[in-house]
Amino acid sequence: MHAFDYVRAKDLGGAVSSGSRPAAKFVAGGTNLIDLMKSEVERPAHLVDINALPLASIERVSGGIRIGALARMTDVALNPLLKQGFPVISQALLASASPQLRNMASIGGNLMQRTRCTYFRELTFAPCNKREPGSGCAAMDGENRLHAVLGTSSSCIATHPSDLAVALAALDAVITLHGRDGDRKVLATDFHLLPGNTPNIEHALRHGEVITSVFVPDAAHAKHSSYLKVRDRSEFEFALASAAVGLDVAGGAIRNARVALGGVGTKPWRSREAERVLTGKPPSEETFRAAAEAALEGATPREQNRFKIELAKRTLVRSLADLAGGAA
Repeated sequence: MHAFDYVRAKDLGGAVSSGSRPAAKFVAGGTNLIDLMKSEVERPAHLVDINALPLASIERVSGGIRIGALARMTDVALNPLLKQGFPVISQALLASASPQLRNMASIGGNLMQRTRCTYFRELTFAPCNKREPGSGCAAMDGENRLHAVLGTSSSCIATHPSDLAVALAALDAVITLHGRDGDRKVLATDFHLLPGNTPNIEHALRHGEVITSVFVPDAAHAKHSSYLKVRDRSEFEFALASAAVGLDVAGGAIRNARVALGGVGTKPWRSREAERVLTGKPPSEETFRAAAEAALEGATPREQNRFKIELAKRTLVRSLADLAGGAA
């Protein structure tokens, strides 16, 4: 681990000031950043501890719920407001990591976590454009079973790891960021970026800005929502494919639908194509299969991850069918 200096921020202004220095990073739970520092993928010269900031509340506000960026994953997952009004968020968090990590990791940190691509995390034997721009992508023709099939580019096929971010993308969440110029808001669907030719630029957060909260609007589809995750083992594992879905069903037809996929995209993958197929149709297996086909249209697999296309389709059909059964 490279040498760095450490400061514990006492207020938001001080945090932004310290975090605006070159090569500075914010740390909360540290469950991702510290690991990356140990492996020397991340080498901040300045580490700004923001745990003392008053950003851990979970509260009902006009039109929805606001989750502080420093709220711990466990506290959010078990909060009655989330479990009743936004179950997909609670379920996505409980499907993440392990109990020990969920007790430490913050909501903001979860959104900022970086890919688990082996080539990104291993400095000694393979190139990675995300880690060293312009060096190449070893995953293209290497071990790519766990990699993305949606949103890929010729520069990067790394999969985004967060379960929570998939749920937030499905529910039209809004992320509040704070920097030297004050607050600004970014849609959850716009926060994470496609790799394109700059896979090292992963999100819309500017240097020195800190995530302060996440707002999730009330909606019938949010209250009737769920998260299904398929993985190689039942605990402490990242998704091969996952689906965050919400349905508003009335009179035998789907009035409104939300669909986002995880484990298959270079970012949390909101599928408005699937939502258009679902809207106005009966909640039937035929409808769900058509939505799944729409969601995976245009997927670009590599040699070892072709199975993810069919797996994602089946995961989406299963999640919608289970949710529709609950509605009936």
